[in-house]
Amino acid sequence: MPKFSVVISVFNKEKYIADTLKSVLAQTFTDFEVVILNDGSTDHSEAEILKFNDPRIRYFSNENKGASAARNFTIQQAKAEYIALMDADDYWYPFYLVEQDRLIKEFPQESVFATATEIRRNGKIFKNSYSIPTIAKDAVVVDYFEASQLDSVLLSISTVIKKDVFENVGWYNPKIKSGEDTDLYVRIGLKYKVVFSPKVCATYLVRKNSLFQNVKNLEEKASFEAYETFEKDNPALKKFLDLNRYSLCILAKMEGNKEAFQKNFKKITLENLSKKQQFLLRQNKTILKYLSKTKNNLEKLGLRLGTFK
Repeated sequence: MPKFSVVISVFNKEKYIADTLKSVLAQTFTDFEVVILNDGSTDHSEAEILKFNDPRIRYFSNENKGASAARNFTIQQAKAEYIALMDADDYWYPFYLVEQDRLIKEFPQESVFATATEIRRNGKIFKNSYSIPTIAKDAVVVDYFEASQLDSVLLSISTVIKKDVFENVGWYNPKIKSGEDTDLYVRIGLKYKVVFSPKVCATYLVRKNSLFQNVKNLEEKASFEAYETFEKDNPALKKFLDLNRYSLCILAKMEGNKEAFQKNFKKITLENLSKKQQFLLRQNKTILKYLSKTKNNLEKLGLRLGTFK
């Protein structure tokens, strides 16, 4: 049995999946399998995947059922105790699994492990930032909500989870089409601590068509309503959810969706937001779109501004 099962679901990623698989197969820690599902792609993703002839790859193909169902399928096929999440258009450094193996050995009592990441956006690379009080030089055990009030310490390219965690907290929710990752991480954060390494081991690629573009179909978004009962006894969770609601409010304004804005705004404790965030919530659609465009132009010059943070 392999130490890790690397799980990848693919939908129309013909331009990226080859490089992603190359980064996985180039790992210096080699005791792993790759469980990859072609989730009904209509491009040449399958042809790109089938170019690889490696006995560690187990390939499946199904009709399209969406990201959550596809991820659940790959995890359920996994043979290893440790599930290494991976997206079909991102990259690992060759030492990623080495670092994850080290974390598991140093913290054998824990079940959720993550490393720092960087973002490639507008042709530039930026490091993620985390709300960990002391910049750790080595791995630390953190509360997910306290550590993720800037960027999330859990991402679908830098997280390893013991398989039984899914049995305890549930699987990806197929009803959620955008934000299904965060919904899962909230459930994990309510029951588990996270072993976090500050070493950057993975690169997250941001593309325009992969962003959360609108909030018109509310039933398809992660609303976090199921976790509101835990907020009163968990201030870190409350602030984490308020920051996510703030992001939904900004997107709602930019899309002109007044219903979505009001639904989320009324649940926010404004003291959990920065003065800048409170200011942005008061701006209209035109100003927000202008600021977003300015932000993207600055990033093309190598200057990163937080996503309206």
